[in-house]
Amino acid sequence: MRAHAWERATEIPLLIAGFLFLFSYSWQVLADPSPEVYFAWELVAIVVWVFFGADYVVRLILARQRVRWFFRNILDFLVLVLPPLRPLRLVRLLVLVRVFRRNAPRLIRNRILAFASIATVLLVYIASLAVLEAERNVGAITTFGEALWWSLVTVTTVGYGDYTPVSFIGRAIAVGLMLGGVVLVGIIVGTLGSWIIQSVSEDNEEAIDETTDAVIALRDEVRQLRAALEDQGVDTEKRL
Repeated sequence: MRAHAWERATEIPLLIAGFLFLFSYSWQVLADPSPEVYFAWELVAIVVWVFFGADYVVRLILARQRVRWFFRNILDFLVLVLPPLRPLRLVRLLVLVRVFRRNAPRLIRNRILAFASIATVLLVYIASLAVLEAERNVGAITTFGEALWWSLVTVTTVGYGDYTPVSFIGRAIAVGLMLGGVVLVGIIVGTLGSWIIQSVSEDNEEAIDETTDAVIALRDEVRQLRAALEDQGVDTEKRL
């Protein structure tokens, strides 16, 4: 089996596994489950991680140039070997972005916009979960609504300051969210700006084409009129 065929075959399973991992972490943070339920969801997260690891190993084996493939997919490797720090585990959800990217529209601008939009939504949501878990017992962020608001104002670099993380993990999440927000929001704004400029340019080109067609049609009419006058023996040079 070739690498491309394997990636196509595992798209849906990876997507399901990614959402299952996201759901398990969301349940652990938001539902405050009993120790037994918490442990069960932790097992689910471990199984999903093993599945991600198996997918990585298979793709590495199927790669034609394994060293080059390794460095091109270094982020996937780092995702698998992350330390057992719970917020950092959420980086594994980048697999969702990777699957969405494969199925994005073929037009480059649409693909970039779809990729950046999905990545931004995931970034805001997982940052909200992570900062809530890190801060609710030590800081001012004690509900998911507050965490979501903080993530939104942080990712857009607005930063009202009404909620501020105080723990080391919370501040580390804030740094990552700000850096990711600058990149992703910049991509979205730049892509939309490019679309507007292209739309205006296409309108101008269409107007120029219409004017050119009108001039050509008028020239043809003049030519036909001159030919008709010449057929009647009229000296067109003197008349024109």
